[in-house]
Amino acid sequence: MNQNDFPQDVSRRDSIKKLGLGSAAGLLGLFGGISGAEAKERDQDKFTYAKGVAPIKIKSVRAIGTAPQGPNLVVVRVDTTEPGLYGLGCATFTQRAEVVVTAIDRYLNDLCVGKDVDNIEDTWHSVYTSSYWRNGPVLNNALSGLDQALWDIKGKRAGLPLYQLLGGKVRFAVPCYGHGDGKTPEELADNVAKFMSQGFRHVRVQQGLYGATSLAKNPDFKDAGFANSKDAFMDQVTYMKSVPKMFDVVRKRCGEEVELLHDIHERLDPMDSIHLIKSVEDYRPFFIEDPFSPENPKWFQMLRQNTTVPIAMGELFNNQNEWKEAMVNQWFDYIRVHVSQIGGITPAMKLARLGEWFNIKTAWHGPPDVSPVGHSAHAHMDLALWNFGIQESVRFNDALLEVFPGSPTIKNGYMYVNEAPGIGVDINEKAAAKFPISNRAGNWQVRKRDGTLIRP
Repeated sequence: MNQNDFPQDVSRRDSIKKLGLGSAAGLLGLFGGISGAEAKERDQDKFTYAKGVAPIKIKSVRAIGTAPQGPNLVVVRVDTTEPGLYGLGCATFTQRAEVVVTAIDRYLNDLCVGKDVDNIEDTWHSVYTSSYWRNGPVLNNALSGLDQALWDIKGKRAGLPLYQLLGGKVRFAVPCYGHGDGKTPEELADNVAKFMSQGFRHVRVQQGLYGATSLAKNPDFKDAGFANSKDAFMDQVTYMKSVPKMFDVVRKRCGEEVELLHDIHERLDPMDSIHLIKSVEDYRPFFIEDPFSPENPKWFQMLRQNTTVPIAMGELFNNQNEWKEAMVNQWFDYIRVHVSQIGGITPAMKLARLGEWFNIKTAWHGPPDVSPVGHSAHAHMDLALWNFGIQESVRFNDALLEVFPGSPTIKNGYMYVNEAPGIGVDINEKAAAKFPISNRAGNWQVRKRDGTLIRP
């Protein structure tokens, strides 16, 4: 009888038995003759992920206020039950800094102690709704500082820079725009050329500050003794006439390669903003920022129908209900929120993902009244977001760099983060204490000739 005379299923069973015996023998040889249970246990010991990690709790939450470069900065520090492990987040609302500090120290700490540091999403929602009423800038900034600090901790626990936790890099560094200003169009053009020589390919152009307020003279309301003597005056007609001239001179002097941006700063009536934006179409702006105040969202639909100039909006937004409809309807091209104003990295990433589906790019608000912790958080998101558009740049003085070691750096028009785990920025509290915050937040009041306030 030969092999072909055996039924086919018997041959298969016999082969499987032999295979099983061989595998078992191999395992016994590999583990020196130990039992199967012992082999399984030892195999699991080789992989830390198989055992998980012990939970870590929030030990304390506190605010650190400092002003080494002038503007009030507020940073949240979250300490944990693991010795030496803490996180930092930006909670800067420079105009009401002392109120934010109180919200953090007197309320946020008690609410968060004992929470698991890993449960960022749950913690965000519980803090967001904890005061019942929400959508306010003070509590949103406190929440943002907490949220960023928890992401900082998560990165440190993982041993990875924050951008790696957000999906990894889609660009090698973050393109930024510089801030060009001047009393005359010619002086502004010289300033733009200076930024170009430093490697910037994008420059925001303003003549005489926002709304040309530094160029306006002799307002009647001051002669009448009305309002605060320090309130600024804006001649809206003069401003509207100056903007096309400014673009014309800069384009002729600096060429077509540089991308030019401009910020209306919500200081015109809606129809005047639309007229102004149409008047600069031929100069191909990269974007025009904040044409309308938050009280006038429906005007975006008319603006979109009347111009091809890209629009950036969102600096004064607090809540998703302020940007959701506009983004879904594609009424603007760049979403430009103040990340600490909307609650931190957690909502900012959701906002950015929404924008990806509607061809809306990010342009996070990054003025000097954002701490280096906040600027670094922006840059980490910028590195990971496919629909990133542009990032506002900032210059750090020596005092600020002493207070915040590990701050982002700018080279050839790009922002770079260091590759330390988490957000990557630390704070020297001894140095920070030399620059205490104050309740002097500057004067943001701008008025028409008769004294009527102009809403930002």
